[in-house]
Amino acid sequence: MSDLGPTDVVTPQVRAEATATMGTRLPPAAGGSSRVHRSGRGKKLAVYLALVAFSVVYIYPFVVQVSTSLKTNGDAVANPLGIVPDPLTTAAFQRLAETDFPLWFTNSVIVTVCVTIGRVFFNSLAGYALARLKFRGRDAVFTAILAVLAVPGIVLLIPKFLVLNYLGIYNTYPALIVPLLVDAAGVFIMKQFFESIPPSVEEAARIDGASTFRIFWSVVLPMARPAVITLTILSFQGSWNELAHFIIATNDPNLFTLTRGVGQLTSGGLGSGNQYPISMAAALLMTIPSAIIFAVFQRYFTQGANAGAEKG
Repeated sequence: MSDLGPTDVVTPQVRAEATATMGTRLPPAAGGSSRVHRSGRGKKLAVYLALVAFSVVYIYPFVVQVSTSLKTNGDAVANPLGIVPDPLTTAAFQRLAETDFPLWFTNSVIVTVCVTIGRVFFNSLAGYALARLKFRGRDAVFTAILAVLAVPGIVLLIPKFLVLNYLGIYNTYPALIVPLLVDAAGVFIMKQFFESIPPSVEEAARIDGASTFRIFWSVVLPMARPAVITLTILSFQGSWNELAHFIIATNDPNLFTLTRGVGQLTSGGLGSGNQYPISMAAALLMTIPSAIIFAVFQRYFTQGANAGAEKG
């Protein structure tokens, strides 16, 4: 109607069109919002069902492992995928205690604790140096560390063996521990996290007379707790589950770790028969410490991983 001039004649047809255009809107169809609500609930239910299905796929092998460890050997062979032991027995764990399993467990604890502490300390030092210290060739060193990540670990097994043998530490605890004290992935994680910390914090500490190591140890490292915990989890799981390095580092049965010992059990070290219950019992006991560590520190692990990803 605003386009009509003062002298224009408003015909009935124009008036009808204007009324239709400016008329009130029709209310939404009854039941439309309820259909949308039901559709949203259906999609959410489908997502939940898919998550449950994937969870069952991942959890079921672990349930079978626990169940098999509580079976007799005959029941495990006759019904390998059954989750109800018939009869229920702990004979596999008792038999396992009579083997060298306690010795393997002790060796794994010693090696894992030493490697975890060493990796966290040395990787943090290297990451801080690459993130904050100015020295010639820093970029070249970081590039070389990234290149190491692309090298398959199996390629380095023979050189490691030759070095350990040349240094005279073959068949010793240092042979199991020292080559694992530093890894390229840990250095990369710590460098990325240290670069996300404001340099002004370190400048304030330096004005107060703190040395470089003091700033690193007392100021920067506590602020990098998520990355440190992430590195701790990765170092613990990596050294606890390590096998290839332990194979070339020793052939002394007194220095076997859990991975080496359990591998020997599953390859026929228990004599005749499959001995599935004992193998599953050993694998179950080997899995528990790593699972506990990850479950306790999972929140910090996620924070540290996200921090490195955001910086990159």
